[in-house]
Amino acid sequence: MPTVDVVNLELQKVGEVELAEAIWDVEPKAHLVHEVVVAQLRSRRAGTACTKTRAEVAFSNRKPYSQKKTGRARAGTRRSPLWRKGGTIFGPKPRDFYYRPPAKIRRLALKSALTAKLRENELLVLDQFSLPEIKTKNFCQSMKSLGLGQALVVTPEPDRNLEMSSRNLKNFKVLRVDGLNCYDLLRHSRLVILRESLPVIEERLLK
Repeated sequence: MPTVDVVNLELQKVGEVELAEAIWDVEPKAHLVHEVVVAQLRSRRAGTACTKTRAEVAFSNRKPYSQKKTGRARAGTRRSPLWRKGGTIFGPKPRDFYYRPPAKIRRLALKSALTAKLRENELLVLDQFSLPEIKTKNFCQSMKSLGLGQALVVTPEPDRNLEMSSRNLKNFKVLRVDGLNCYDLLRHSRLVILRESLPVIEERLLK
């Protein structure tokens, strides 16, 4: 069973905690992580791109010019895709890109991503982390004291002060356990987890 040190905001060791093997020591499944991340990014697409076909462009059905004796190619309508401002052939239409992989795949992909963070020494377990007020400067100072330039912070419950203090920082993000996902794990180089979050993660992934 993997064991990691628990530190405070001064990076002083204050204890140890054992991690569940079923979550933090699984065989990595890179292809599943890829599938889940692609699904996440697909679901964020608006899908509003739209072009007009030859049936939708604003032109009359009148024949542009005579069929013969002009020396030009035959033309039956100005809506033709061959003409300037004509319809578009096989252009994009509004569509829904949403895709949600099965729950079993999502859980296994998340376990693989967490295992990778542990094996690559990118996991940091904090004893506690809270801010008395919403202030980005205080959040930055805490991250600097931990020696972090980029990190994903996982809290067990909603913490408005932490979430609001970090939302303007592109290199940091505060997530609740129920929002933990593969994309954010891969996007941030370090993972910071509050000790109280670990049982909640186990409860979520060991169903």
